[in-house]
Parts: sequence; structure tokens; C-alpha cells
Amino acid sequence: MSAARLVTPPESILVVRLGAMGDVIHTLAAVTALRSALPKLRIGWLVEERWSELLSAKESPRRGAPSAQRPLADFVHVVDTKRWRKSPIASETCKQIKSARHEIRNQKYAVAADFQGALKSAFMARLSGSSMVIGFEHPREAPATLLYHEKFAATGAHVIEQYRSLSEVIAGRALPDCAPLLPRDEQAETRMAAKLAAIGREFVLINPGAGWGAKEWPAERYGEVARALASLGLVPIINFGPGEQELATAVNHACGGEAELMSSSITELIALTRRARLFIGGDTGPLHLAAALHIPIVAIFGPTDPERNGPYGTNSIVLRNPSSRTSLSHTNVSDPGLLKITADEVISAAHKLVESSSA
Repeated sequence: MSAARLVTPPESILVVRLGAMGDVIHTLAAVTALRSALPKLRIGWLVEERWSELLSAKESPRRGAPSAQRPLADFVHVVDTKRWRKSPIASETCKQIKSARHEIRNQKYAVAADFQGALKSAFMARLSGSSMVIGFEHPREAPATLLYHEKFAATGAHVIEQYRSLSEVIAGRALPDCAPLLPRDEQAETRMAAKLAAIGREFVLINPGAGWGAKEWPAERYGEVARALASLGLVPIINFGPGEQELATAVNHACGGEAELMSSSITELIALTRRARLFIGGDTGPLHLAAALHIPIVAIFGPTDPERNGPYGTNSIVLRNPSSRTSLSHTNVSDPGLLKITADEVISAAHKLVESSSA
């Protein structure tokens, strides 16, 4: 499908991008460009509950005129497909699916766009009742195409560019790069500012976790990096998510207790990341959040391809050993190429970015 196939842009659209964190952020960039080009477009977004704070700040209304707390979508529709899959025939699951279907269909979206390319996301797009469901010609899961009314070939090397090409189909014209609109919650900003004021120095945000083990650089090397940055007067803050506290503790132990450990809601993580001097981590959601907020990044890559998934739109140094081979297999076996990246390489890259940002 090409942009010429839509004679006029629709008056409303349902964006289907359920997760995960980095993927939602990449899609945000594409939909921000669409919002900029078509300011009167009514945008709904279907997303997993656990990622909804990337669209709407915690405890803010999920529908109504866009605001600082919900800058992009007119309506954020939330689902919990993980829970549904665990109990597919439970009465509560059926009730929630019916409720979500009713809520979405009531909005009468003209187009449902599946940015995710999975069978479940294509199914949810079709469930919307939109008269036109569109998606990629070669989605992540091929059977998804059976549920599309129209499909097209993605263009661009980076995933943000590929997602933007779908937005261009909807807009009917080329769209520029746009920094993604992210929620800003003043209460979270105030809380985080106070917390960081107690630390009293500039900080580097280190994120040792990853979506799967093959992307995870060793904790002891993150510790070496944290200790080196502490010697420069920067406070290392170790960010960790659910189930990652043991990993964060290992990093702090490896750096001799020089780091601060911090776990937060997504709304608070946005506020924290805005204030970072530097971000260090692998291919995972917080890295892409830092890129969206234009924070300098040292990116440590292994099995995923930085040409497609690397930090986009910010000053960055990407480290990837030539022996790494691109794979999306979610294995916990450490990538041999990733293990060849030394702490000294990361420290050197961090020094360069700190110096360049001070110039």
C-alpha cells in the first residue's frame, strides 16, 4: 500500500502498539510526526496496561483533549493480554475483552493501524471494527497479514523510520523526523528534583538490565564503569525494573557501593532521565527513552542490530563487537560478541561524551 491509496487522510485512527517499552517509544516518534502533520486527527492508542504511562502520566485521565500529562493520544485504551493468555476462558477475561471491545468500538475509528505486526495486535486491530485495518507487508508474525485490509512494505533502515513510513501512509505524504511527545507530570518532576537535590551532583544513569539474557552485559563490568565515573565526580545511579534488584545490587557491589540504586514508575523514570548527564546501557526500553529525551548515550550492543534498533536522534556512541551476529532469539545465553566489549571501552566512550557535552 502506498500513501496514494488514501485519497484523503482519515478523521480518526486507532494506533495498535501494545508493547514493549522501547517499541512503544519508537512508535511514539512516528505518531508524533502524524499528529504534527494532522493536528485535527483524533488519535486512540491501544496499549498494555504496564506501558500506558508512556502515553498518559500515572493517575491522569486517559481520555479527553491532549495535555502535558497525555500529549499525543485523545484516548488511551489499556488491555492486559498477558493476564488474558494465562486464563483465556475465565469469566473475568471474557468480561475484560468484551469491555475493551465495547470501549474501542464506541470511538468508531476510521482506520486501525497495526504498528506491532504480531498476530495478537492484528487481532486487536480487527476487533476495533474499523472499516480499514492496515499493517506491514512483512510483519513480525506473517499470519497477521491475513487480518489486514491493506498492507505495505516498510521503508527505512531504523525501526523509527519504518514506523514513520506507516504514518506517511495515513497522512498521504512524507513526514519529518519528530522527537516523540512524552507525558510530563509536574508532581513526579517535583519529587524527582527533590530526590536528586539530596544527591547534590550531576549523575550518570546506568541500566544493567535487558529484555533477555543475551543482551545483558556483565554486572561486574558495569560496576567498573560506575566506579570510574564516580572518580570524575559523577554520581552513578543504577536504574532497575521489576525482578532486577539483585542485578542492580551486584553492580553496586562491584563498584564498591559508589552508586545510588533507584527503581521508579515509568512516569518517575521519565522525570529522572530528563535530568541525566549521560546514559549507559544495552538495547532496552530505558535506553530508547533516553534517546527520545536527547540524553547522550553509550550503547552496549550484542545480538541486536544498532542500525535498526540503536539510539536515534541523540549524541551517542554505540559499541558492538564485529563477532556479534544479529538475532532476535530471546535466549539467556550470553552473546560472545557482547562479552568481548571491555569496561575500558565503555569508560573511554563515556569520557568522550562527557567532554563533548561540556565543551
